[in-house]
Amino acid sequence: MIIVLGHVVARSETFAALRKESLEHVKRSRSEPGCLVHAVHVDAENPLKLVFVEKWADAAALAAHFKVKGSIDFVGKARALGAEAPVIEIFEAAPAKLG
Repeated sequence: MIIVLGHVVARSETFAALRKESLEHVKRSRSEPGCLVHAVHVDAENPLKLVFVEKWADAAALAAHFKVKGSIDFVGKARALGAEAPVIEIFEAAPAKLG
């Protein structure tokens, strides 16, 4: 499984537009093959920061997601509406066996 954590900080005057674009991106991404979880949240400590949490079945599914026109367009919009460049971290993960 692949886990993606990302965030983008909006300017106060662009937050509403960035939130709208983010929600549309999340809803579209959820329908892609291999998408297990795709969500966006407002950071509790910085109300202008949108945090993305994603889980993908495998690296191939994530690579395909990055090639979707809507994903490419979203990154461009996030850069234009953000106060700083978006941040993305990608992790390979396996469920922990506890006990």
